Amino acid sequence: MPTATKDLYEVLGVSRDASDSEIKKAYRRRARELHPDVNKSPHAEDEFKELNEAYDVLSDANKRAQYDRFGTIPGAAGGGSGYVDFEDIFGGGFGGMGDIFSSFFSGFGNATQKQVRKEGRDMGIGLRVTLEEAACGTKKELVYDRLAACTECGATGIGAGGQKVVCSECNGSGRVVTVQRTFLGDMQSAQNCPACNGTGERIEGACEECGGQGRVPDRQRVSVEIPAGIHDGQQLRVADFGEAGLQGARAGDLIVTIRLQPHDLFERDGDDLHASIDIPFTKAALGGDVHIEGILPDEDVRVKIPRGTQAGEVVRVKGFGMPRVRSDKRGDLHVHVNVSIPKKLSKKERELLQKLAAEMDADDGAATPLNKLR
Repeated sequence: MPTATKDLYEVLGVSRDASDSEIKKAYRRRARELHPDVNKSPHAEDEFKELNEAYDVLSDANKRAQYDRFGTIPGAAGGGSGYVDFEDIFGGGFGGMGDIFSSFFSGFGNATQKQVRKEGRDMGIGLRVTLEEAACGTKKELVYDRLAACTECGATGIGAGGQKVVCSECNGSGRVVTVQRTFLGDMQSAQNCPACNGTGERIEGACEECGGQGRVPDRQRVSVEIPAGIHDGQQLRVADFGEAGLQGARAGDLIVTIRLQPHDLFERDGDDLHASIDIPFTKAALGGDVHIEGILPDEDVRVKIPRGTQAGEVVRVKGFGMPRVRSDKRGDLHVHVNVSIPKKLSKKERELLQKLAAEMDADDGAATPLNKLR
């Protein structure tokens, strides 16, 4: 992440009081100039990376405020305020703003036998959620890069005074026929029209902001509701927040895949929870109650230990597991009991145990055949 070694406003070419809109426009303009797909300078890649880092700071209100005040980005390695830790973006191969621009530049690239896709592709994010958040339900703000609808032209791709016209090269068919002379005779082949990329239409007077695509690389923020009881690997679909389509075509969806983080006490098994507790051998022998903290906030779970509980036994507490999705019911809590044997005893404790052993007529134990242990 950049520091004060270079002025981030200078990198973007804007003043320190630039508006969010001015910062976005400056970034897109400079990105088109510096992206390695179009700029063959040996320094283009480094400059483009520097530009992305500057935009990452100045496009976020909290990061920008920190930078304006301190000249550096405290805690930048942690992702910054307002960001949610995510694993990857897929569906079109998007892994960051650089890949977004690669897709943007290829939007009207060289025509091939395959017609240009106008609908936007789905995108996906793997979102890490704690077990407590999954139990209670929560709302997360996701921040990611995508091709979004161009606001300058209303996603049409048509600039001021511009219009859509029928492609004169293919007369609106989107296909052109070429003839190649061979020793077997003339061979005809049809392919997408290179002038309109198979759409049959061209724009006269395209929008300067999006170059006629009707979409631009942008940083998107969206809030996602995480329902209580959600499982690891479960997916949530946010309609129309994937890649924007060409010239107003339907946008793809954002697919959020939930990744549950490990918990210090609980392990999840479906809607049930498993936990391990240590109890003194006196509690195991006499029985009694043990109280542990539940998965929900301020939840006290009373675990009834039966008399004579052995090490490794499991006590089930009904209704204290994970909530079931869109239900008022819950799974169960399975408590695995470990019996603690003290390694050191006080003089009084030793005397009491010796009396107990004599009272119970305890012996040294009996050997058990090995075949019964297997």
